[in-house]
Amino acid sequence: MHGQMMDMPLLISSLIVHADRHHGDAEIVTQTVEGPIHRYTYRDAHTRSRRLASALEKLGVKHGDRIGTLAWNTHRHMEVYYAVAGMGAVCHTINPRLFPEQIAYIANHAEDSYLFFDLTFVPLVEKLQEHLKTVKGLVVMTDKAHMPASLPDATCYEELLDSGSSDYAWPQFDERTASSLCYTSGTTGNPKGVLYQHRSTILHAYAECMPDALGLSAADAVLPVVPMFHVNAWGLPYSCAMAGAKLVFPGAGMDGASLHELMETEKVTVSAGVPTIWMGLLAHLKQNNAKFSTLSRTVIGGSACPPAMIRSFEEDYGVHVLHAWGMTEMSPLGTVCTFKNKHQDLDNEQKLALLNKQGRVLFGVDMKIVDADGKELPWDGKAFGDLLVRGPWILSEYYRSEGGNPMRKDEAGNDWFPTGDVATIDPDGYMQITDRSKDVIKSGGEWISSIDLENTAVAHPAVAEAAVISAAHPKWDERPLLIVVKKEGQDVSRDELLKFYEGKVAKWWIPDDVLFVDKLPHTATGKLLKTKLREDYGDHKLPTA
Repeated sequence: MHGQMMDMPLLISSLIVHADRHHGDAEIVTQTVEGPIHRYTYRDAHTRSRRLASALEKLGVKHGDRIGTLAWNTHRHMEVYYAVAGMGAVCHTINPRLFPEQIAYIANHAEDSYLFFDLTFVPLVEKLQEHLKTVKGLVVMTDKAHMPASLPDATCYEELLDSGSSDYAWPQFDERTASSLCYTSGTTGNPKGVLYQHRSTILHAYAECMPDALGLSAADAVLPVVPMFHVNAWGLPYSCAMAGAKLVFPGAGMDGASLHELMETEKVTVSAGVPTIWMGLLAHLKQNNAKFSTLSRTVIGGSACPPAMIRSFEEDYGVHVLHAWGMTEMSPLGTVCTFKNKHQDLDNEQKLALLNKQGRVLFGVDMKIVDADGKELPWDGKAFGDLLVRGPWILSEYYRSEGGNPMRKDEAGNDWFPTGDVATIDPDGYMQITDRSKDVIKSGGEWISSIDLENTAVAHPAVAEAAVISAAHPKWDERPLLIVVKKEGQDVSRDELLKFYEGKVAKWWIPDDVLFVDKLPHTATGKLLKTKLREDYGDHKLPTA
């Protein structure tokens, strides 16, 4: 027997329809690539999205066609999000920070039919153009006055919009239809595609708005610093439309001064980004003795947030940190660290210790940790093993089955996605990443968490950034090597840093040596590129060897 409810598909177009109808005058503000601030409303965004969908239909874009973007967080990029997915095509956001060869590979692998891009990336597209095998047309996301002379055959975005009709009606189709495509950052091998669907995107947006997730509402002004080319800006262009929250897009201005000015001018209450971005913002605040007047919470994910950063936001600036975790393969949100009722009476230090964890799963995600044989480990906060997840917005296979089936089956035959992270889970369900499985240091048969060692180093007042990798050791097989970038104008010695670890970690965890470098390599999504560090320093001769 079926229930007698209306059968309405969960489609991305319904989000912008809802935002127009019920929050039509809520603002969307953009620091444009061209320079000026642009502001309009959800109602305007909906009208322009329909016109773009109509124009693309006239160009011959069909259901399932992939449309590529190389673009910052802007109102035009959001219009592409809604127009492309809403018409039944696939919005393929490409990370411009990847190597040109990887970008060409991704666009060709996805078989993009059109490529939309910001003015910033004109030189990149000039180099890529001849290598894009399936792209039929280029669209520069600007107005006629700013069109680049170097790409005479490219289409102007605003002129393309003018050719479309605002009477366009969003089509209805199966909610499992593909909606958007993102590729992993590809630290090893070629990037792999993750193909999202309308249903999974809507469910993810619902979960993201919940109080124990980001708690978004129509009272918020949200600034997504996480790029729209990085897992769809963690879903914020969708969840903000669902909640009716004001959206503030930073364009290309990701430096601390630009972000702080935009936050203050637009009265931002919520922001989201990776730790490297917040390092720059906190440095700007400290140097200029500045504060926040409206920012109440910030979501930090992408890589483990150093405890010193959480403490600074909470104690120095009164901003609550939502420590989150997820992956491209997870749409991306999996866990957020929020308190339970039982935690309200904890003292400040106990709360900060809890916030260092990546948190509890949202409804829609399940997780477990297993040993090398696949046996589930206890949730005691001590046992650590490979972290597996499953749920309705988690990947079932990579686009075009690239790399084979990644799933692991349990005894009941259920599929679980292996995240590649090593973690603990405590009795209250709070998960903490201890390492990536490929980064964990195995010393004398015992595991050492590189993340814990990095977080301890970054807590030193003279350390700007730190990485820990394994170095070969004749007795212990591997020992930790600490690689450090000093803060500008600060100095610290090897011996001082090693002494700083005493009493903070187990004695046998303390690194065997310290190297000082000018900068550390990062992936295109801001994570430490440890493959490069191991390549450069893995053979470093330790003084203890």
